[in-house]
Order: sequence, then C-alpha cells, then structure tokens
Amino acid sequence: MQENWITYNFSELFDISSGLSKSRDQFGFGHPFVTFKNVFYNFFLPNQLGELANTNEKERISGSVLKGDIFLTRTSETLHELGMSSVALKDYPNATFNGFCKRLRLKKDAPIQVDPVFIGYFLRSHFFRNEVTKHATMTTRASLNSTAIKTLQVTLPPYEEQCAIGQVLKPLDDKIELNLQMNKTLEEMAMTLYKHWFVDFGPFQDGNFVESELGLIPEGWEVKRLDEFYKNSQYGYTQSSSLEKIGPKFLRITDIQGGNVQWENVPYCISSDKDFEKYRIVKGDLFVARTGNSTGENVYILNAPEAVFASYLIRFQFDELFKSFYVAKNFRSKRFFDYVEGAKVGSAQPGISASTLGEFLLVIPPAKFLVDYFEKAFSFEERKEENLIENQTLTTLRDTLLPKLISGEVRVRDVEKQLSEVL
Repeated sequence: MQENWITYNFSELFDISSGLSKSRDQFGFGHPFVTFKNVFYNFFLPNQLGELANTNEKERISGSVLKGDIFLTRTSETLHELGMSSVALKDYPNATFNGFCKRLRLKKDAPIQVDPVFIGYFLRSHFFRNEVTKHATMTTRASLNSTAIKTLQVTLPPYEEQCAIGQVLKPLDDKIELNLQMNKTLEEMAMTLYKHWFVDFGPFQDGNFVESELGLIPEGWEVKRLDEFYKNSQYGYTQSSSLEKIGPKFLRITDIQGGNVQWENVPYCISSDKDFEKYRIVKGDLFVARTGNSTGENVYILNAPEAVFASYLIRFQFDELFKSFYVAKNFRSKRFFDYVEGAKVGSAQPGISASTLGEFLLVIPPAKFLVDYFEKAFSFEERKEENLIENQTLTTLRDTLLPKLISGEVRVRDVEKQLSEVL
C-alpha cells in the first residue's frame, strides 16, 4: 500500500444494521427487496431489484437501501463464501434487504469520504477476503456477526485516488453487464421463435390438428414423456468446493442464474480421473436444479471449461444436439416451471427427482422441424456464447488489475492505455 493510504476499522467508518426475516408467504408482492443472491453474485446491486417483499413503513425506514450502502453476507456453508459484498450505487426507493446480510452505512462523522465504486472493488479483493476469513467463525455454518464486522479493516487512499481507481475498473463491469443484457435479448428472441413454432404452431396453421394430452397439436406430431426422449439422466458429484484451483470447475445450483452460468465465478473441486470422466460436462448437456428454492432452475451448456457438476443437479443428455437444444427451450417455458412447482415435494427443503422430471410431457414434431428450428435459432446461442467468452476475458483483466490498483502496485495512468484497447 502507498504511504498516504490509511487503515481503518469498520467500527470507525460504518453503522451496521440487520436485515428483514419474514415468512415465505410474505414474498412475491409488495416493495423491492435485496436478496442474498443479489449481494452474493454482484459487486454492485443490480439496477433493478427483481424480488418483492410485503413490508410496512417502519421496516422500509429501518431497512432502507441508499447510495453508498454496503451489504455483506453474514452466513454461508463455507468460509470462502462468507462476507461477500455488494454496494448500492443509487437510492432504491421503498426497498429493504434480507436478514442473511448486514448493511454498512457510512457514518455522518466518518474520518474519510468513501467512494462507493472503489469500496465495491476493495471489498471483493483478496486483501479483504483474507480479512474476512480471519474474523469468521465456523460451526455448522460459517458466520460473521456484528462484533466481528466491526473489527474488520479497510485500507483507503485519498478520496480523489479512490474515484480514479473506480473509474478505471467500472467500465469493465459495465461492458460485462451490457453483454449479459444482450444475451437476455438473444434468449428472448430464441424463445419467441420457439413459442411461435411449438406453442402457437404458427407455421403449421394450414394443416390438420388432432387432440392430445397437451391439447390440439398438428397431425403427425406426438406427445412424449421426457424420459422417452433423452438418452440418459444422471445425478451429480458429491464434493466440497474451493476457490483454489485444485481440480476442475465445480458447477453448483448457485452458479446457475436465469439460465446462464458465468464460469469465471464457478469454484473448483478435487476429482479423481475416474470421477472426472463420470461427471465431466460436455457440449449439449442440460442441467436442472433438483432441490431448494431454485428447484427447476436450469441451464443448457454449449461450451464449458474442464468441469464437473454437483450432486444437487440432474444432467440430461441426448443423442442429437438439436434434441437437447429443443428440450432446453422447453425447460425455459412457463409450462415447465409450472410443472416443477406442482410436482416438487417437501416443505422445508422442496425438491424434485429425475424420475418425476422424466414424466414432463413434450410436444415432439417430426425431426425435420426440430432441425429447422435448431438451424434458425442456434445462431442466437452461439452469439450468447461469444458474449460469455468476452466476459471471461474482461473478468480476468478486471481481477488481474484489481489487486494491483488496490495495493498501489500500479497506478491508474499505467493501465489506461491497456483498457482502451479492450473497451
């Protein structure tokens, strides 16, 4: 660190507050709500909060979300996933935050001004991650209480330098977010075409229709169970994850968000050669979460690094790529998620089995139409993959520059040219 960088305890800088704990039936309506996943997966809170909670005025005042607020996860299954941070870069009117996080708000009499962008990056650096590990406790779960948080330390440069570092790094994340938004649009285009062909049967309206278990379908088409269409299904690998590169990437339920995986954020695991071959992820694999609040969430794999998948995922494989692609679009439909919601069992920990998923009904057109759809829509998937590969490059660059800028090893002026070449 540079000589003019000063180290502070969190107790000197921040007021610490707890979030809301509410029953499950109080979610899905009401006012914006910062979820655990919002914090865990993002350096900065998303521009739009997708979840809602039924909150009263008192809760919205005490649990407010304002520009500059820092949110830290206070509990996790593992130490290396504890104390993950996300910073609000704007006010979120009427929003509150979840009880599995702590909110840190800069004190009015804090001894230094803190730039929200800079602190967002600092708290994701290995300097701070190591600091969290030193103060965390591990019993059944890893935890970080308010007393421990107060003793955490942060080293800050003068405010002007904070802003300069933030302005160097933030465009990388902005480009990553733009690519993710482009991918969302591409997925919507593929799903629009899927719905036109295989739900509304737009191109086939001039032909005859027959009754089926799923209503009227074009003559010559079939309704089949999923387990009559796939080649095999498989539960995943039981192992612990690690941020250390100790083996292949280890895909878990929590790594699947909205039908996508950001491989740069996926941890690793130990794996023997035999287990790696058994659970290795390959092109065309389709994964479904089988337990927890994310039951039914799924992802279609086009390209993957060397990776295996965890035991709470179910893999479906098919003998043709166009078949897996077609089923993948079925799995992103409202009908599929409604099926999962109605079929899962368990209250404390809801879940669904491979055999139950195998009973999901598919409308199966003649292979020619599946191939035609594949040839038209697969280009959307390839463009999504190109964006994800670019994001991996941008993330690697950000994560390389981050510790060097945070430590003062390199200065802003030294990296501006390098950044101009990739943005």
